[in-house]
Amino acid sequence: MNQFYAIVFSFLFLISCKNEVQTKEYQLDTQKDSLTNEITELSKSGIFNGFAVAIVDEKGVLYQNGFGFSDIKQNKKYTDSTLQNIGSISKTFVGIALLKAQELGKLKLDDPINKYLPFKVVNPNFPDNEITIRHLATHTSSIVDNDFYLTKNYFLKEHQDLDGVSLVFDEMQMFNPADSIVSMETFLKNTLIKNGKWNTNETYLKNKPGEIYEYSNTGTSLAAFVLEKATGIPFDKFTKDYILDPLKMEASGWHFSDVDFKNYSKLYSNPKTVLPFYSIATYPDGNFITSVHDLSLYLTELIKGYNENGTILSKESYKEFYQPQLEAHNFTERNERNPYNESYNVGIYMGFGYSGYIGHTGGDPGIASMLFFDPKNNIGRILIVNTSFSGKEGSQAFFGIWDVLEKYQSKLKN
Repeated sequence: MNQFYAIVFSFLFLISCKNEVQTKEYQLDTQKDSLTNEITELSKSGIFNGFAVAIVDEKGVLYQNGFGFSDIKQNKKYTDSTLQNIGSISKTFVGIALLKAQELGKLKLDDPINKYLPFKVVNPNFPDNEITIRHLATHTSSIVDNDFYLTKNYFLKEHQDLDGVSLVFDEMQMFNPADSIVSMETFLKNTLIKNGKWNTNETYLKNKPGEIYEYSNTGTSLAAFVLEKATGIPFDKFTKDYILDPLKMEASGWHFSDVDFKNYSKLYSNPKTVLPFYSIATYPDGNFITSVHDLSLYLTELIKGYNENGTILSKESYKEFYQPQLEAHNFTERNERNPYNESYNVGIYMGFGYSGYIGHTGGDPGIASMLFFDPKNNIGRILIVNTSFSGKEGSQAFFGIWDVLEKYQSKLKN
């Protein structure tokens, strides 16, 4: 009789557990549906033609979805597998790569860059002060983006139909013909060396290397080029071998040839104006091509790395990656209002908002992106859009989506 009651009790217990699991799954699905509905309503503002979002934690994806269209004319949906370039979030990959190269014994962050470069880079205002890799990685190298960064750096993709496409983004931005593309080395050499044809008086600050924070795309690509020379491996291949492949980011890459182009989104300067497909000579600073699905894998790894459970860097390397490198005196101004501005402090190409959020933003013609996580709760968010925006209305639409993700993130984690 006792055995009979034990069997009945076990059966009822299993039924109860199953019902509890089903209830939690139902509640989770309900929350996801509510989140999808709220974002769908926000998408009706018409500010963005298409975008994707994700919420992740250290265990993986809690939510990801695409909204709107990757191609308005063809009525093609923007999904979580849609590809596009993501702007300066790309710089975080440079930071990871530098630390991996340091682990491999190929370089040290405090090495002078001229130890590896085939041409000499010196701030002419301080010829006796060496620029180090760490200076590049913390945007304190004294290297500045001069006007040629926008006019000589962006190139049209070859073999594309330009009928109905706007070749003008703004008065500062130029898309150069595909057959005039230059290598990263050529661009850097022309920009940085004395008497280089794109070298100007604005190329270097009148501050010593290591002294003042000045965000630098050119400096970022120089860091990637230093890595190439130190390791003997092209930057795109190095990141594929040591970051993308281990994380199974199979859809991502740095060039059109690296990805399945049929999944690439059209980019728009505004909801009605399509832009051409373009690449960047200094591709490591902003031309990483990915989907929100693949980028979620990366953000999960970043959260794990922060908590000393990462897989692509050692605990020591991740500690340095996330160690704030600068002090108040390194900044001429600091943004203490926007919690999602990565320029309050910086690790190794990893940004910190004043409120403690860790991550990076991105922007280029036709794109805007954000990737941040909160180290207090180990939850991160991603937002990628395929349409440029400006002004109060655009910012409200962008951060409205971002805030809705925050509203639901704890509910989905619990």
